[in-house]
Amino acid sequence: MSQDSTLADAAARLAAPAGLAQAVILSWGWRRRAIAFVGGAAGALAMPPVDFAPALIIPMTLAVWLIDGAVDRAEGGGLAWASLRAAFGAGWWLGFGYFVAGLWWVGSAFLVDADKFAWALPFGVLGLPAVLAIFPALGCALARLIWRPDAWRILSLAVGLGASEWLRCVVLTGFPWNELGMALGVNLELAQVASIVGLHGLTLLAVAIFAAPATLWTEARRRWPPTAIAAVALAAIFAFGMWRVSAPASPTLPNVKLRLMQPNISQGEDFSPENGETIVQDYLSLSDRATSPTTSSVADVTHLIWPESAFPFLLARDGAALAAISEFLRGGTILITGAARLDEADHSDDRRHFYNSILTLDRRGLLPERYDKRHLVPFGEYMPFGRWLRRLGIAQFVRMPGGFDAGTGDNKLHISGLPTARALICYEAIFPNERGERLDDPDPPRWMLNVTDDAWFGLTAGPYQHFAEARLRAIETGLPLVRAANTGVSAIADGRGRILAEAPLGVQAVIDGPLPEPLAPTWQRRWGSWTAGAIGLLFLALIAVARRRS
Repeated sequence: MSQDSTLADAAARLAAPAGLAQAVILSWGWRRRAIAFVGGAAGALAMPPVDFAPALIIPMTLAVWLIDGAVDRAEGGGLAWASLRAAFGAGWWLGFGYFVAGLWWVGSAFLVDADKFAWALPFGVLGLPAVLAIFPALGCALARLIWRPDAWRILSLAVGLGASEWLRCVVLTGFPWNELGMALGVNLELAQVASIVGLHGLTLLAVAIFAAPATLWTEARRRWPPTAIAAVALAAIFAFGMWRVSAPASPTLPNVKLRLMQPNISQGEDFSPENGETIVQDYLSLSDRATSPTTSSVADVTHLIWPESAFPFLLARDGAALAAISEFLRGGTILITGAARLDEADHSDDRRHFYNSILTLDRRGLLPERYDKRHLVPFGEYMPFGRWLRRLGIAQFVRMPGGFDAGTGDNKLHISGLPTARALICYEAIFPNERGERLDDPDPPRWMLNVTDDAWFGLTAGPYQHFAEARLRAIETGLPLVRAANTGVSAIADGRGRILAEAPLGVQAVIDGPLPEPLAPTWQRRWGSWTAGAIGLLFLALIAVARRRS
């Protein structure tokens, strides 16, 4: 049976779309684009800080109907370039609305040094969403290639958007911020299934579940089963999560007392080398603050953790700051801090090499244990095509000549008195556990250390979204998360993502807490994205079977 006849026969079995569905399917031109844009923007309500997962029903339902409309415009119901272009366009406008509404806060970074970067504000607020929207556009076009005008088209959409969201995670260094699966990932109970399927698996499930109601308005018969199956699947995911988070509290490592310092200092003019001494003294004073009757000073903790890029100068080159910190670290306390680092030993070329790093110190000064950030932020920490862009007077946000270099090696960090850590600096925490880990690793990480500086984005949605992504890494891997942020959210979470201690956004605070033991390696930690791939293949197999039977 040809594809044209298959689609035509299936189309004949559909009900005449009712009301709103018909209006969307038949829409065209700017009306169609406006529907897609507004629907995509409504979907951003599923992301932090609103966390209203059902909001994703709106863009996913509209995506189904908009692609239905693209199919209707294909000659004879078959596949045509005009139909693919219509599906691509619908996906782009959906994505553009979703990313504008979900990532508008990126513009805050352009206003920190407004005299230098305010001119580029439209490129951040509109340009970035315009580029990212290409991915859902490709996803909708791919869905159109395997589209069936019956209930099985829900799985076609899941496969298309699932593939494009994975692509967004890897192309041009990747940017998986607010991947559609985070609609489930922001809820502690719903997120627990990520321990099996990971972020990409959450995306496949979220699209299939939240797109299912589209069939209520378009099917001639059996219109309820897709939504009923989706509701049962969502309830099963929630029940699994309830069971998992109801487990007893994770045991904690003996003789480990952590203190996280959240200074809540801006990245504006006050964060300058001229104020370096004052900044260090403020850090020391805050770090020595009593947090409970049993914890009165820094001498009562074993490890003190400061956030990313804590200093407006090179710590290793500032003898006065090093001396003040070393004198402060009485009682054997070890400081773990974010800091910029200059590689004094690298003379392989004619330029200096700076790294965004995690450094460790004790009373003796700097220790050899450190980590250099490997996954840098384009335009924030380095300039793609930097040689040409610098000729135009365009520079990255960080105040380092030439920007940062990417670190090499793995991201394990060994700190005296602590088990091996997986180090994550800022943006690195948004990337899912893709490849899995060696089961025979003699030195596996037993916790995650995330230092970040979200002050660039102020009191906006950005820091909440960033924290939700980081917490999902704990759920995926079963590794406890210790997160020190400049402005928040700082927290200690166990391997199920349960918060043990937290400092909210926009406050100056210190929090004390233990380091939980890791869980047994999760399925996702062992196998990475293979499970998500298996779900995608299952969906494709079901579509193929349905096509053959029709």
